[in-house]
Amino acid sequence: MARPARADAFTADGDILRPAPRRAVPVSPSPERSVARPEQNFQNHARMVPGFHYVTAPLLLLYVGWAIARAVTHRDWESHFDLVGAFALAGVYVYCRWFPLRAQDRVIRLEERLRLQALLPDDLKARIPELRASWLIALRFASDEEVAELVRWTLEHRPTTQKAIKARITHWRADHLRV
Repeated sequence: MARPARADAFTADGDILRPAPRRAVPVSPSPERSVARPEQNFQNHARMVPGFHYVTAPLLLLYVGWAIARAVTHRDWESHFDLVGAFALAGVYVYCRWFPLRAQDRVIRLEERLRLQALLPDDLKARIPELRASWLIALRFASDEEVAELVRWTLEHRPTTQKAIKARITHWRADHLRV
C-alpha cells in the first residue's frame, strides 16, 4: 500500500503539483573538525578506546578467570558450560576488534595505491604492486613530499615491521579516523 504524500511536500501550480522547494537544514560540523586534537606523531598515533580496552577487556578477563576457577573447583556440567561461554565471549571480543580493522586495512591499501599512483615517479609506479599491505598501512602516515623517498627505502630494505617505516617519517600525516 502506497503512503500518501505529505501535504507540504508539493505546491499547487495551476493543475500541476510540483515538489516544494527544499528547506535548508543546518549541518553540524563533522566530529573530526569540531574537536581540537593534538598533533599526531610516531609516539602518540596508536588509538586506544577506553571503554573497549580499559573497561570491557579487564571485565572479560575477570569473567574468563572466574569461569576457569569455577570449572576447576566445581567440576560439573554447568561450570564447564560457563567456561565454554566465557571462551566464546572472548572470541567475540577479539573478532569485534579484528574484523573492522581488516576491512579498514583493505580500504587503506586501496587509498594508498591510488595516492602513490598520483605521487610517485614513473620508475616507482611500476613497483607499487610489490608493496605489502602492512607497508602501505604504515606509509599512509607519510606526507606527500616524503612518500616517494620512503617507498624507495621500503622496497630496497624490505622492513619486517611497520614500526621501521613509521620511525623514518619526518612530516607526519595524521589519521584520526582509524577504528
